[in-house]
Amino acid sequence: MNTIQEYLEKQVAARNCDSELCAERPDPLMIARLYRDPHHALTCALFAYGNVKAIIAFIASLDIGLQKLSEDELRFQVKNKYYRFQKNEDVVQWFLTLQKLIAMGGAERVFMRGYRTGGVIEGLSALIDTLYTLNPYRSQGYEFLIGKPIQSVAKASAMKRWMMYLRWMVRKDELDMGLWKGINPSDLIMPLDTHTYNVSRRLGLLGRKQCDLKAAMELTETLRQFDPLDPLKYDFALYRIGQEKIL
Repeated sequence: MNTIQEYLEKQVAARNCDSELCAERPDPLMIARLYRDPHHALTCALFAYGNVKAIIAFIASLDIGLQKLSEDELRFQVKNKYYRFQKNEDVVQWFLTLQKLIAMGGAERVFMRGYRTGGVIEGLSALIDTLYTLNPYRSQGYEFLIGKPIQSVAKASAMKRWMMYLRWMVRKDELDMGLWKGINPSDLIMPLDTHTYNVSRRLGLLGRKQCDLKAAMELTETLRQFDPLDPLKYDFALYRIGQEKIL
């Protein structure tokens, strides 16, 4: 395990730089960092599924100014825009919901209400619940975009896009933006996708055979043995190792 930790530490050190986010090695964070706005970053994170080049192309086309437009202006600006499971109306309704979230104080304020009482899972559930409360619109694509509140850890998905968003907001280094305060980085849960899951299994960091929230929490606990204060510092490196097929 010490050898694995040394390997990961080297990977973290090598990748913790601006040049790691570029056209040759794209990542949704490179678009979010252009604005360093927590709500535009949320849009980038929630649309971050599928082929990375397609993700970048779509979220790069969404200007931060969409958060402030009237509904008529918004519909004109995003006319014909859609992404995979999200039809054009889903995109419109997302920005209408986001505008209402900003008007009521923003994502950080809502998250902190739950976080103070029940940690990351309660904070995340409070935020997702609030998004649904703010807008009665429903569709398959819209609900896929936002996801479901965590009712049971045993039955929940890994919530990868949301956990990635929290990493962006809480951690602060050459990659992550650290825009939110008052949240302990040690409380964060690993954003677990297929790349990270497979690499972690091969390295012996993860035993669970299902890529879900319990697996994400198990991996987080393992990485706390390497760095109790900041276990998610290994996330980007693990993801890149899988993405680049290094192992």
